[in-house]
Amino acid sequence: QVQLVESGGGLVQAGDSLRLSCVGSGRTFSDYSMAWFRQAPGKEREFVTAINWNSGTTRYADAVKGRFTISRDNAKKTVYLQMNSLKPEDTAVYYCAAGGGVTSTYTYRYNYWGQGTQVTVSS
Repeated sequence: QVQLVESGGGLVQAGDSLRLSCVGSGRTFSDYSMAWFRQAPGKEREFVTAINWNSGTTRYADAVKGRFTISRDNAKKTVYLQMNSLKPEDTAVYYCAAGGGVTSTYTYRYNYWGQGTQVTVSS
């Protein structure tokens, strides 16, 4: 079992930056690929980015490439999402997820989820 807790969300203006954090507890954090998904009101949860266990592989959605960066610190059991040049369309609840082995873009590949943190970008 893995418990995940996100933090760092908030209200910012377009063009600003935010860094989200997700702290894990329970089983060995480094066993898992980690990902960030987001869900805007009235929309399905969508993939944002993922990173494998040793940070050797990352994957990004086209909408965030070049603006967002995922990283992890296994010693701290933490995964980060650095978000730069934020846009109003980035407004959503951001969820951290842990899954086994691959940097998948599909929600069903991830076994454990955090409660989410709200990011709101005003124009």
